[in-house]
Amino acid sequence: MLGRTGFSVSVLGLGTTKFGRDQGVKYATPARIPTDEQCAALLDRAAQRGLNLIDTAPAYGIAEERLGRLLAGRTEFLVFTKSGEEFEQGRSTFDFSFDATDRSVRRSRDRLGRDCLDAVLLHSDGEEESRPAAFADAARSLRTLREAGVVRAIGASIKTEAGAMAAALWADVLMVEFSLSRREMREAIVRVAERGVGVLVKKALASGRLASGNDPAAAFSFVLREPAVSTVLVGTTDLTHLDLNCDAAASAVREGPTA
Repeated sequence: MLGRTGFSVSVLGLGTTKFGRDQGVKYATPARIPTDEQCAALLDRAAQRGLNLIDTAPAYGIAEERLGRLLAGRTEFLVFTKSGEEFEQGRSTFDFSFDATDRSVRRSRDRLGRDCLDAVLLHSDGEEESRPAAFADAARSLRTLREAGVVRAIGASIKTEAGAMAAALWADVLMVEFSLSRREMREAIVRVAERGVGVLVKKALASGRLASGNDPAAAFSFVLREPAVSTVLVGTTDLTHLDLNCDAAASAVREGPTA
């Protein structure tokens, strides 16, 4: 279960940055945007392996539009998107105002072809620690959209511990970076989960750098043995890598949580 959202989620989720963006990324190997056929095959394999959570964002180039086409008529996936960051002409810009958030969420709903979005997270600019009230207007906009039935759950993709604790006051879901190479968010993860906030983990493989020898088992084991974590989000456009990730995640779950 993902916190208090009522969502039952797979321990592995599919990130879709590579579905629509190949600029300004920090992967271990160069990214190349796949064809529609390749994306469709990846979604099919994800469903076959039991994944039911897809993560996307307006900042992922054309990913939302592609998913809207590729997922038309399919109901097996929860689709989470974001608001606050736009990526155009090779650079990101951020806007956390009330109106910009409303426009962004309604545009994502249209792009994804869904009457109600499963979840929308604010896409942090990394400055939430120095500006604690940075998300105030955007969070208020998300709460209004949730009350209007435009979105089911709201939250933020966060980069700092202070930001996580501030967002936990209003968020249903938080996405945080947590991995073998970045462990400092563990206390925040535990504390927000105690408040009923669902926890998603990003960059568990450090953008591919922790999958040594194409074996992500140790990285997944470290993250998924933390009881507060519901889902690890990993992006790929390679079917073999997806299978390896699924096998490694399954092995980590069999090991059980830490004491």
